[in-house]
Amino acid sequence: MKISYQWLREYVEIDDLTPEQVGALLTDAGVPVEEFTPLNLGVTGVVVGHVLETRPHENADKLRVCTIDAGTGEHLQIVCGAPNVAPGQKVPVAVIGSELPGDFKIKRAKLRGVESQGMLCSAKEIGMDIKLLPKEQTEGLYILPSDAPIGTAITEYLYMNDTVLELELTPNRSDLLNYRGVAYEVAALLGREVKLNETFKPHGNGASPVTVKIESENCTKYSAQVIQGVTIGESPLWLQAKLLSVGVRPINNVVDATNFVMFEMGQPLHAFDLNKVAESTIIVRQAYDGETLVTLDGNERNLDHGMLVIADPAKAIGLAGVMGGENSEVDAATTTIVLESAYFDPATTRKTGKALGLNSEAQKRFEKGMIDQGMITGALLRAAELIVELAGGEIAGLPVEVVKKAAEPHVLPLRADRVNKLLGTQIEEGEMVAILRRLGFEVSGFKVDGAHHVTAPTRRPDMLREADLIEEIARVYGYDKIPVTLPESPLVQGQLSPVQKLRRSARELLIHMGLTEVVTYSLIHIGNFEKLGLATAGYEKQLKLMHPLSEERNSLRTHMLPSLVEVVQYNRNRRENDLAIFEIGKVFTPHEIEIELPHEHLRVAGLVTGNFSPVGIGEKARPVDFFTVKGIVENMLTGLGITGVSYERTELPAMHPGRTARIFQGEMTLGFIGGLHPEAEEAAELAPTYYFELDVERLLAAKHGATTVTASLPKFPSMERDIAVLVDVDVPAGALLDTIYANGGELLVSARIFDFYQGAQVPEGKKSIAYALVYRSQERTLTDEEVTAEHEKVLQALKETHHAELRA
Repeated sequence: MKISYQWLREYVEIDDLTPEQVGALLTDAGVPVEEFTPLNLGVTGVVVGHVLETRPHENADKLRVCTIDAGTGEHLQIVCGAPNVAPGQKVPVAVIGSELPGDFKIKRAKLRGVESQGMLCSAKEIGMDIKLLPKEQTEGLYILPSDAPIGTAITEYLYMNDTVLELELTPNRSDLLNYRGVAYEVAALLGREVKLNETFKPHGNGASPVTVKIESENCTKYSAQVIQGVTIGESPLWLQAKLLSVGVRPINNVVDATNFVMFEMGQPLHAFDLNKVAESTIIVRQAYDGETLVTLDGNERNLDHGMLVIADPAKAIGLAGVMGGENSEVDAATTTIVLESAYFDPATTRKTGKALGLNSEAQKRFEKGMIDQGMITGALLRAAELIVELAGGEIAGLPVEVVKKAAEPHVLPLRADRVNKLLGTQIEEGEMVAILRRLGFEVSGFKVDGAHHVTAPTRRPDMLREADLIEEIARVYGYDKIPVTLPESPLVQGQLSPVQKLRRSARELLIHMGLTEVVTYSLIHIGNFEKLGLATAGYEKQLKLMHPLSEERNSLRTHMLPSLVEVVQYNRNRRENDLAIFEIGKVFTPHEIEIELPHEHLRVAGLVTGNFSPVGIGEKARPVDFFTVKGIVENMLTGLGITGVSYERTELPAMHPGRTARIFQGEMTLGFIGGLHPEAEEAAELAPTYYFELDVERLLAAKHGATTVTASLPKFPSMERDIAVLVDVDVPAGALLDTIYANGGELLVSARIFDFYQGAQVPEGKKSIAYALVYRSQERTLTDEEVTAEHEKVLQALKETHHAELRA
């Protein structure tokens, strides 16, 4: 952000400070000033001159001899080669003794035998940035306005005695992309007042000639003001100079006024020619797929439904927050304008600009999301006043203000003892309150539960929690005043925490079973949720970053699945189709209080697709299925010492409704396991894929709650019997297992599933499950009759409880 020292002086008293001192002040407060650029590049002695007459040079066809009044009391004879020199012009004149950029000194000289008492200058020769000037002002002499006072120093007349400070702003300090924000910053640091009017009243009366409709959720507020009878022309020199100082090309008095207010107040504005707006109706809507718009740069843009446009009932007339359309441009023939001031969704604005290769000053501010929503209409009224002052006309009707969603002010607690504890200071409470009030915060004069209530100004939407207020206090108080102290920490013998131990054990167990560990970003794109069908579960709604470094990583993940799917997709694109991966990482869930940081949870998650090759001699790769992954999970839990685990069928977003189960120990949910939903597999272009996710904190609790039972080796042999039954498909295998254990008596030692089938060889709506039951006595060798008797009880219980049919 470029800040003109002279322009800033209009809003805060800094006459006693040099630009460098102001820069040092800001840098010490955490707003680095990257560069100081003087607008005067070494020009001295150059004045405004009047060309009285010109005549041809007797010895050179391309030179002319000019008589100049430079306010010195006598007329000067200056030889000039500029093709555009003509009598009656006001031009920059470098008299003898003047200096130009590059240490170029003007001396008395003869050109082709004719004496020249100075030099008539172009814009480039006096150090102006010609990239920001219209072409006609860069070819030949720089022609000044006809009312330029003769003899006035050109550096004074063109406001060149100035220095521009280049601020290096971090993403969260976009409130400083305007003079208002910087003025509050400097005033607070100096303990002075801001000299800026922030209260504006409408000047029109009655209904507005324009109608506004908002048809998209990507615009929460839109204000419009009509001005009739304007005369489009050049802006006054003071306004042009201000815009040039911040690197903006002057266009005309209306457009320049909107740009001026944007830099002053931070609110982007746009002016439409109302006579080019069909039915005097403005509609904020999403673009139609295939719709086109020729923007102000003369390029035709192909739009899609993800882009937000300003339209009338017949056509699009602008890209919301990015650039206006040529079909509604303010030009020399414009007499009635409608001013726009609004809040557009930052992500939509960013995506539109990126997709179309556009990057305007307005877009830069909208995409940061730091628009002062409390000043949208105020900035509109400020611009309307300025336009009437510069272009004439009158304000027609009251402003139109359509609000879809009002911005709520952020009210935060402030505890003085908390401030001093975090900063290691002893700042008086009164000084803390004074600092915040100088920054524009409202601080209550009373306390609730030991805390002041602080209302952040609407220009500071980045103020979300008490820690943000403490940072503001620290910056203004002065980081250099905070004492350096060493943290106090008792010396203890280093060891792994229980969570670290469990994490290490789980990693070793999964690697031993043939899985590969991956490490992914905890920042992902919301589109990854939507593609897998997780958006309907509301996972992504409250975890978008306010200031993402890139659009591809704009959200905290609330689920490990999208991250692992991204790894699988990356490998499949490189023809690696058989994958078994896991990650132990964090997921985030929204805090119950919106302004608080989200909760963090450590999870162990795995994803297997294609063929799986278990680690073991002679074991062949086989297509992955539910039981493959269930076996991985059970082996890991057993290795961690977690017992008493059960499974219960469930339905979860992105998971297959018939192949997903929650994992329990008693009443505590440890996690879940299952196959991906066919729609999710298709969207991500995956083969059949299975996934598990477990909560590490709950695994630790389950491990601590588990009872370890030891027993001597059996003295007597066991007997094994198999049961294969047909049951309805909705009967859980775990329920059958519970019935087996409940009716197997004391002789039943264990039971396990060894076969499962559902297909053409069993009736529709049925499935076949086979169990292996082991019987043993600790006191004697069992007879066949004893085992048969107990086994029959199990069979009968399965028939009565689950209507099971015994298969031969």
